Amino acid sequence: MQESYIKEVPIVDLNKEETDAEIIKNILESQKRLELAHQNFEYAKGDLVDYYSYQIKSEQAKIDYLLKQAKNKKIDNNKIG
Repeated sequence: MQESYIKEVPIVDLNKEETDAEIIKNILESQKRLELAHQNFEYAKGDLVDYYSYQIKSEQAKIDYLLKQAKNKKIDNNKIG
């Protein structure tokens, strides 16, 4: 049995404004997820304590990465929030 993979959505090159907007959107979404993980961590019990601590660490690493990307692309900090 042979499997075949079909590319459903074409990859589109984004212009600078679209790329900047996407980075900002991802930073803001990650900040919201980080805040939620902190709130959930406060009430977590048992194994969920580990889960939320890893989630906090993961979201913080993602935010740090995205902020470096924003800095390298010279995105205005006022747009990030």
